[in-house]
Amino acid sequence: MNSQIREQQITRTSIIGIVANLFLAGFKAAVGLLSHSIAIVLDAVNNLTDALSSVITILGVKLAKRRPDDKHPFGYGRIEYFSAIIIAGIVLAAGATSLIESVKKIIRPETPDYSLVTLVIVAVAVVVKLLLGRYVKGQGEKYNSEALVASGSDASFDAIISASTLVGALINLLLKLNLDGIIGAVISVFILKAGLEMLMDSISDIMGKRPDSEISRQIRDTVTAVPGVLGAYDLILHNYGPDYAIGSIHVEVPADADGRSLHQLTRAVQDAVLEKFHVFLTVGFYAVETGRQADFDRINDTARKQPGVLGTHGVYFDDAKKFLSFDVLVDFTVRDKTGLCETIRAELSPLFPGYDIVINCDTNYTD
Repeated sequence: MNSQIREQQITRTSIIGIVANLFLAGFKAAVGLLSHSIAIVLDAVNNLTDALSSVITILGVKLAKRRPDDKHPFGYGRIEYFSAIIIAGIVLAAGATSLIESVKKIIRPETPDYSLVTLVIVAVAVVVKLLLGRYVKGQGEKYNSEALVASGSDASFDAIISASTLVGALINLLLKLNLDGIIGAVISVFILKAGLEMLMDSISDIMGKRPDSEISRQIRDTVTAVPGVLGAYDLILHNYGPDYAIGSIHVEVPADADGRSLHQLTRAVQDAVLEKFHVFLTVGFYAVETGRQADFDRINDTARKQPGVLGTHGVYFDDAKKFLSFDVLVDFTVRDKTGLCETIRAELSPLFPGYDIVINCDTNYTD
């Protein structure tokens, strides 16, 4: 995806969000003050925080596009994650303030004065928020922007909250029960929950979470489609922003491949992945004797009998030196990797008598 187009679309979507939220905040604030409804006023405040979130999203994507330099050779893409943390902080602060004001209303209630106009405005706001949330979230998924996805989800959730405010107003009109403070408190709790989830998602991005399974599969499929590649393993990805990452991968190649063909293969793999996924890969090689499939199957079947073993690869034979090595892929449930390797080695020794067997336990970094 073109990074300039991505930036333009994120900015355009955020501006639409700002305009819509300011419009809704103004109407809700006026209606809430006139009707003495703390729930509607807090809903208006929530719209203001949504507008501010969109402003921060724009600033984040602009700053993230700064060119790499000596201090940050991989660029500034992770600024988008920090902007999402700031947005989460704003949402949490708004939720805490809302909760305090709602509790005050519960302790010292003030009877709200709802009218038909009030209810119509709140109902319209619900519809607008649902449409806005669906649009913003869809654009966020399309252009790989966690901030937009979070804003869109938050907008959809705000519509549900506004709907609950509408229900409270109807209960007040029909049953003469004042649930304004209680509804405001419930709204505040949901705002706090949404802010906390946004915060944890952003922290997870910065810490380095597991890459999306579908993306990992597509990268491996792209690599294995390159002529000369027999298999692709050990994919590791380091994210430096929503649209750029670096990583490494091991590919199996015929044992008799020469240096010139390996050089060409490396370039082909790197170019294919960089063009399609904006990921720069360092490529390592496993030399494979293509005529020993029966031995490969025996090694794989023996290893996979052990709990936590996901598969084997990189099998290398040196019959002259009586040497055998391979990698075993294990999941995170395996605590004693050394013991696991010893167990597999002991079971393989009778199958390959006299061979020095070296086993490397690989971590399952990507699906």
